[in-house]
Amino acid sequence: MTFLGMPAGGGNLTGTPFPKAARGALGDDQLRRNLAKATSTIRTKRASVVGELPDWAELRLAGAAIKDEVLANLDEYLVRFEEALTSRGTHVHWARDAEEANRIITDLVKATGTREVIKVKSMATVEIGLNEALADAGVHAVETDLAELIVQLGNDKSSHILVPAIHRNRTEIRDVFRREMAGVDPDLTDDPRALAEAARKHLRQKFMTVDVAISGANFGVAETGALVVVESEGNGRMCLTLPRTLISVVGIEKLVPSWRDLEVFMQLLPRSSTGERMNPYTSVWTGPTEGQTSHVVLVDNGRTATLADPDGRAALRCIRCSACLNSCPVYERTGGHAYGSTYPGPIGAVLSPQLTGVDKNPTLPFASSLCGVCYDVCPVAIDIPSMLVHLRSRVTESKRATPESTAMRAVGWVMSDSRRWSRLIRLGKFGRLASRHVPLPGWSSARDLPLPPKQTFRDWWESR
Repeated sequence: MTFLGMPAGGGNLTGTPFPKAARGALGDDQLRRNLAKATSTIRTKRASVVGELPDWAELRLAGAAIKDEVLANLDEYLVRFEEALTSRGTHVHWARDAEEANRIITDLVKATGTREVIKVKSMATVEIGLNEALADAGVHAVETDLAELIVQLGNDKSSHILVPAIHRNRTEIRDVFRREMAGVDPDLTDDPRALAEAARKHLRQKFMTVDVAISGANFGVAETGALVVVESEGNGRMCLTLPRTLISVVGIEKLVPSWRDLEVFMQLLPRSSTGERMNPYTSVWTGPTEGQTSHVVLVDNGRTATLADPDGRAALRCIRCSACLNSCPVYERTGGHAYGSTYPGPIGAVLSPQLTGVDKNPTLPFASSLCGVCYDVCPVAIDIPSMLVHLRSRVTESKRATPESTAMRAVGWVMSDSRRWSRLIRLGKFGRLASRHVPLPGWSSARDLPLPPKQTFRDWWESR
């Protein structure tokens, strides 16, 4: 086993600062209508199926405990996982960051001589920017997940963990298909069945002719070396079985110890993500099929650095269900593009800054109202609000002194002594005057500056 150190995450984990990007999204009425309709529908379905389980709270705690145990012994589980994979003929590669992962995968693809690959179910490849790296090497990557295909054809970016094209309505999707999909019926309607059929015909030709597939995995089972993909369309199964070369790109935190532990997550994930009791397709593979070559690339990209923070490591419990996105009032109004990272919403606001280091994502921990609904719906009980506060503290500590921080330190000094505080309060009249005339750029642009009262409570009390 090669020591990976604690590399920082790279790839598509940073973007335009959240306040600037969100301002543009808030002015897009169509975007907010699309988001509100989609997220409210998923929320309702999720609440219904979660309410059917009398032991949901116990399942949630079990999921959190299993993931915490994996994180506490991740080195042992990873070795066990690698040994199980290699014993069945899979080649295992280790990548410390996005650049190394892209190099490994690109070399594997180029060795096959192909100029086109098919992809399915892999946020990890989006995170590391694999499509861009393959394009630089002259290889075209075709997304086969329907929502990812819509994003790719529209020359767009994913805005949701589970529904990457959630910001598009079906009329917009029809227009993308008419414009970008070769051979599509020019009279294609926006009926969901017609759109799905058009995508099916487009992808079927790729499944039958492309010989290299790249997949992700929802889970890896350490005891057997099995990889698990959970999906709704069946395209993943086509990708995993038909091509002669299969490359699976997996974050190192995706492991569960055993099949018995997997059972817990197979109850938590579908209900939390799509509001279904069970997803339509679950594919499991433990090695190459006959005539197939199989590779697994285990990606760090900032995960060991996240693991090293005892107050932030619980973010690695995330099973990418997106329940926190669908419930977050901030996400519902800004959409996923405002977060600038592959991982949007509340989980992105805590995961992305930890993968990259808070200095490269300083605004994301503030992209929240701290209402706490993300914690309430998280199936593995990630305390996102507390983590946001922790990361805000780290951002503040990493910054140089600003007028705001200097002022806050001065206020803290005054408030630490009752006599100093009393004297300051009695300067209320001066404060009322000053607050009207002293500019506070930046601070007051996003906050209301309250006027001090004409008479303080202490003065009123002493006058009685």
